Amino acid sequence: MENKKSDMEALRRRLATLERRAPWDAGLQGRADAAFDPTQLGSGVLHDLYAESAADAAALNAFALGCAVRAARGRTIVWTLQSMALHEGGDPYGPGLNELGVDPGQVLLVRTTDETALLGVGEEALASPAVGAVVLSAWGEAKAFSLTASRRLSMAARGGGGTVFMARVSAEPATSAAETRWSLRSAPSDPLEADAPGRPRIAATLTRRRGGGALQTWIMEWDRDAGSFILPQAPGRLVPLPAHRPAGARAA
Repeated sequence: MENKKSDMEALRRRLATLERRAPWDAGLQGRADAAFDPTQLGSGVLHDLYAESAADAAALNAFALGCAVRAARGRTIVWTLQSMALHEGGDPYGPGLNELGVDPGQVLLVRTTDETALLGVGEEALASPAVGAVVLSAWGEAKAFSLTASRRLSMAARGGGGTVFMARVSAEPATSAAETRWSLRSAPSDPLEADAPGRPRIAATLTRRRGGGALQTWIMEWDRDAGSFILPQAPGRLVPLPAHRPAGARAA
């Protein structure tokens, strides 16, 4: 009985430490030419990412992968996909990753049948010092994604030093121990010369962060040569923009 009480007290202290971390500062206010650097989001923590609609799944995964590349700093990225996410969105494509400037050899793909296994793989991966970032891609609502599960992921990230991005499609935002919460959607891009397709753009809305703060949206592109997100310039007032409130953003 005494050992059980001691373990519970240790768990409470660890959770309290997670709650007391300093609030994150985006560092991009008023900088239309800035590079969006996900490493400023905080390393060794959990970030929740939600697609605004099923049609925005590609934008969600692109944002998650780009953030993971930056956060990993050359270490291995473990990208774990639930079976429904694979069924709806398809398998990641090696040459496609290479086209984005992402070394497929840096990305370890794991496929799971359900949400419980997805979370388990995430915790195991974060325990390895060789892993710099973990992306967990899921589709649909699931009881497994509870507050307790998010706390376990947060503690695993903090203990191992890796950063975890929980990327969810067709799910409502839920209470979580995540450092930040984002809503992602595709955004129109500007054509290149001769009306060639421009770089894909993502609208990323920060809907919640520890310490509070106003909602804000960034329109961004992935620069494969620089290996980072960039905030495009004119011809439009592209960034920063007042955030609209995506569906489900009212959740705590």
